[in-house]
Amino acid sequence: MKRKIGYVAAALVFVLLLSGCESWDRTVKDIGSSVSGLKRVATVYDQGGNAIKTYKGKFDVEVNEYGNKVKFDLDGKRVLIYNATVIVEEE
Repeated sequence: MKRKIGYVAAALVFVLLLSGCESWDRTVKDIGSSVSGLKRVATVYDQGGNAIKTYKGKFDVEVNEYGNKVKFDLDGKRVLIYNATVIVEEE
């Protein structure tokens, strides 16, 4: 029983130490984003820097490894953007 309490105490101290760490905060936000999405604004720009379209809502953004495709689901519809500049900001 004492060993179990020791493990719980050690885990609690570990979590408390990490709670102020920026990387821990980013990890927690990443988990929240992937589970339920975050309120965001995504603006798509053409090659000349002109805004083409703006998307607002609660969604998670997925980018492929080559950086030429952005994918997210908004209001039950999938949005795929290829070969454009997309700036996503959290509201």
